Amino acid sequence: MTRWVRAIRHGWVVTDRVPGPDVDEFAEASEVVAALAGVHGACDTLLAVQHPHRMPGALAQGLSLVDALPAARQALDRLRAGAYRQVTDVIAPYRVDGPDGVAVGVLCLVDSAAVDVHGMSWVRHSEEIYPQVVVERAAVLAGLGCATSAAMLVPVIDGEQLTAAVLGSIDGLGAPAVSTIDSGGRTHRLWLLGPGAGQDAVLAAAARGPLLVADGNHRVAAAAASARSSLLALLTSGPALRIGAIHRTLVGTGLTSSDLADSWLRAGLAMREGRELDSPGCPGSVVARASGVDLLVTLPGPESGEPLPRIDHGLVERLLIADALGLDPAGPHVRALPPGHPAGPDVDAVLQLAPVPFADVLAVHQRGRRMPRKSTYFTPKPRSGLLLADLTE
Repeated sequence: MTRWVRAIRHGWVVTDRVPGPDVDEFAEASEVVAALAGVHGACDTLLAVQHPHRMPGALAQGLSLVDALPAARQALDRLRAGAYRQVTDVIAPYRVDGPDGVAVGVLCLVDSAAVDVHGMSWVRHSEEIYPQVVVERAAVLAGLGCATSAAMLVPVIDGEQLTAAVLGSIDGLGAPAVSTIDSGGRTHRLWLLGPGAGQDAVLAAAARGPLLVADGNHRVAAAAASARSSLLALLTSGPALRIGAIHRTLVGTGLTSSDLADSWLRAGLAMREGRELDSPGCPGSVVARASGVDLLVTLPGPESGEPLPRIDHGLVERLLIADALGLDPAGPHVRALPPGHPAGPDVDAVLQLAPVPFADVLAVHQRGRRMPRKSTYFTPKPRSGLLLADLTE
């Protein structure tokens, strides 16, 4: 049996509910700070374990992440003792059903540093990353020695065989070990499958070929950077995964729709104004919502020799944001906005982009490229905290 996809040697499965707020709700550090400053900041929660330096006390004392990690380890020990039970040598067949799709797969450990006989990584990034996010997440993984959230990986080949193997294993396992409904109305069910022929069959189906990162590029990079290359991951091929649009927001710039229109017209972009314009349904255009009217910007066509398929997010960050507005796309004035997340009171404008077609995601990968950071939002995602995995072995 391959060792780059393997069972969880020591883990913990939640016995009731994951303590505290749903950690997957938060897209920005400021949202985490606000949540931890509320009622949840006074008790042990998974959110506090993942962000100990953003706790009110840590902020008041000016603690760095490294300084705050000992308290996080103690809180994690208390959580595992009170809200979880230990499990050994398991994989976790998993199913999530919701308004944004259906995913059937398996939670297990994956070696993010493993390579095939040709020196190619078995786990392949789909998007560029923010280096500072990787540094932070790597420090948390190294400090805790425990994975509390799972990446989502999609087989590049033979995904239907993985789906069939997982469904076959579920048929013989009876009631799930965990069944819960998250804040978005999705039902998450998790079973535990110990050593034996059934576990071997699922792991063999999971390890048939390379895995593309659908969600969790930063977690995968952090696992490699932390010297704990084992990664907790949900391996899934659907059967009904969806890709939502991730937009861009302009924050703290003071720009109005008139300012944006003037800048983009000077840059030679085709544009029209309107009221309550529909969000883009396919690549090639952007709708900007700011004070005043909405703006529909038609993106210029590909230049000669430009790598295809084009991913709009990269062009928008370069042409509309960096060149025309003089803003650093990776700086504090530009944020990614996933679907279902509010823009926030400090946002001056939302630049709405179309979802990236899955065929384009695969085509970019096949050409050995990566998409721009935060350009795809695969759903439905696994819920953090249902199963924890020891990474110290």
